Amino acid sequence: MYKPELLSPAGTLEKLKTAFLFGADAVYAGVPDFSLRARINSFDHDAIKEGTEYAHKLGKKLYATANIFPFDEDLKKVRETIEKYCEANVDAIIISDPGIVKIAKEVNPDMPLHLSTQSNCTNSETAKFWYDQGVSRIIIAREMSLENILSMHEKVPEVELECFVHGAMCVSYSGRCILSKLFSDRSANQGKCSQPCRWGYDIMPTGESDKNVKIEQDQHGTYILNSKDLCLINHLDQLRDAGVISFKIEGRTKSTYYVTGITKLYRQAIDGDCKLADKFELELEKFMNRGYTSGFLFSEEQCEHNFQESHKECNWQFVGEVVELGEGEISVKIHNELFIGDEVEIVIPHGDNIKLKIDNMKDVKSGDNIEEAHGGQEKIIKISIGYDIGQSAVIGSVIRKKRV
Repeated sequence: MYKPELLSPAGTLEKLKTAFLFGADAVYAGVPDFSLRARINSFDHDAIKEGTEYAHKLGKKLYATANIFPFDEDLKKVRETIEKYCEANVDAIIISDPGIVKIAKEVNPDMPLHLSTQSNCTNSETAKFWYDQGVSRIIIAREMSLENILSMHEKVPEVELECFVHGAMCVSYSGRCILSKLFSDRSANQGKCSQPCRWGYDIMPTGESDKNVKIEQDQHGTYILNSKDLCLINHLDQLRDAGVISFKIEGRTKSTYYVTGITKLYRQAIDGDCKLADKFELELEKFMNRGYTSGFLFSEEQCEHNFQESHKECNWQFVGEVVELGEGEISVKIHNELFIGDEVEIVIPHGDNIKLKIDNMKDVKSGDNIEEAHGGQEKIIKISIGYDIGQSAVIGSVIRKKRV
């Protein structure tokens, strides 16, 4: 039986390398202008080329995003971007707009094209249409049920199916949302979403009729638009059997810690190293989330929402990342506070995470012993372990601790 691809987000070149380290088979990334991630995105075309070469050396893949809905004034730059992607030898281009599909086929007829979930492909006839236009893979709409997915696969078996299995869900249909443009003049469909679905609101009557209401932002209001996060880690076998060949994790703007931990968990689930649902659930709560839902997988009616809060409080904190290994010690780039006496976990790419208590720390730059370290200063510290950790941890492992 085949093993589906694990596809992780790469918001930066560093996160791309981290995703591969923790088990991703492929990553998706793109330059800001045309990839629906205009913010918190450091990729340029040189980085896309470097990332693609890095992936190929590992026998892995990079899919480049060009999935905005462009206007006429965007088309020249769209063509230039597609040309650059092809020159970088990316493994596929993710596209939403039929015009960009046409441009991509003109630039390089042999470049594989993947249809973005933004295009809302929900039935087999639409899948056939896109296949006839040269699309080899459909990233299916998040509104698809398991039954719908199986039906599409059976009727159009020649089309590859990719499915989001983890991450944030948009309140609007497959991400097509106008709220951000309305409230903050930042278009979600141009990659500039300000996430108004995460704001708090009050519903206030504006007239005598209860049907006339006004929604106003308020940090203490109800979160009427806030979807729970998608989590299908316990349903991967069902998705595979329904014909899905690629499992996709959302989160190009999320932290390195998120990329490491979520990629590792889904790698374990795909490989069958960890079968117990309660173990997955315990680990998943160590990452910030809005509560978890199976989305529309078992129902086409609705997705669950978190009406109480913008996100659940997480009891675990990302502390830093391992940048060097030594005999009986590790060097760590600090992202958040760390104190002598703290009990931490080192999240490593394979196997059980390493638990230890911090007995001493040294500032690498000054050589002084220190009692505490804080993020935001590019500080690197050395932590004594007392044994050779090199057999277990690797550079790129991350450190976390429970919040006090």
